[in-house]
Order: sequence, then C-alpha cells, then structure tokens
Amino acid sequence: MIERLVPAGGGLVARVRCSQRSDGDFRCDADARSGSDLAPRRHALLAGEWTWLEQVHGADIVVVAEPGGGAGAVADAAVTSVPGAVLAVHTADCAPVVVAGGGAVGVAHAGWRGIVAGVLGEAVKALRSLVSDPDAGLRAVVGPVVRPAAYEFGPADLAAVGCAVGCDVSGVTSWGAPSLDLVAAVRGALGAAGVGEVEDLGLDTSREAFFSHRVRGERARGATAVRLEPA
Repeated sequence: MIERLVPAGGGLVARVRCSQRSDGDFRCDADARSGSDLAPRRHALLAGEWTWLEQVHGADIVVVAEPGGGAGAVADAAVTSVPGAVLAVHTADCAPVVVAGGGAVGVAHAGWRGIVAGVLGEAVKALRSLVSDPDAGLRAVVGPVVRPAAYEFGPADLAAVGCAVGCDVSGVTSWGAPSLDLVAAVRGALGAAGVGEVEDLGLDTSREAFFSHRVRGERARGATAVRLEPA
C-alpha cells in the first residue's frame, strides 16, 4: 500500500491509503456486494467501517454522518467530517481523488465521464457544506491513475473533457496517438472549484504494481481509502 497524510484542518489529518496489486482485489460486484469477503482486506488497508460506493461515472455524492453510513450507495464520491469514518473508491485507471480541509474530507472516483458530469465540483461543494469556515483552504491528492502514454483517446471525447474543465487535457501515447491527460483534467476541474493545491502521487496504473482495465483488460479494482484522525 501507499500512504499519505494530508492536513485536514480543525486539528485533524486525513490518512490516505492506496492499494497495490499485492493488497488484493477490492471490486464490489454482485457476488461481493455484502462485503463480507472483502472485510479482511479492507481492514488491512485501513481499519474502520467503510463507506464504499456503487460507482456509475456520475456526479452524485454521499454525505456520511456516521462510520459506514451510505455504504453501497449509487454515487461516485463521499464526504464526511466524522473522525474514524472510512471513505473509499475503487479504480483501475480512473483517478481516485481525495480532497481535505476545514475539518472534513472527501474522496471521488473521477473518470473522464464523471469529470464531464461534474463529480469533482459537486464533491467540493458537498465538502464545503460540512466546513464551518467557507474560506477554509482545501488541498487534494490524486492516487493511482492511467497516464497519457497508455490512454489513447478519441478527438471528440478529448474536446468534451477539455471544454468541461476549461484547460488543455491532451497528450500523446507512447505509440504517437492522441491521448487524455486525466491528471490535467482533474487539476482543471478542481481549480474551477477553488482547489488550487493538488498533489499528484505519480502512481501509474499501466505498471504491474496496479490493476488496469485499459492496459491489461483486468476486472479487478484497487482501493483508495481515507479516514480523518486527530493530528
């Protein structure tokens, strides 16, 4: 696993952990929806009651009022100001994005469709609704994500993403085709939402250490989980 501690304000820190292939498959499908078979690996990654989501590449947000609240909800992001509650998203190329500040934290599943739908702006808006100080500074962390070198992308969809986030998101694959720079799209969307400090952990899902649907056709998913703790 990869860990990062992010100052969250209000005497709190957000503990972020991103799984690797060696941590196992965190996919929540029909056979694993109850979560019973996933409980041990979830606990090993980050202890506590998890709010995991049935992700649909949309912009719906779950506001978590207690540990485990909203688990299994159809949504692509969750936010909380409750210490100890574990928020998680599952990815295998899309960007897992954690945003923290003002004593609250959120996590979003940000693929290109979700970004166009506005999931990051909605997540920031929901997070700010939990913060007593509307001017509290927010910072974000981007976990394992497919990089432009391996993410060939059609011109029409590339234009749609660029239009949605208001910046250049184009790249080039290792074989010379047009590609999407998903981290650039995340930065653009977060910047438009007022989050200027964005740390990219530099983790690439095209590498064997992570699962990748696009590069290797894998169905397995990694997890990015976050929990508020006293600083």
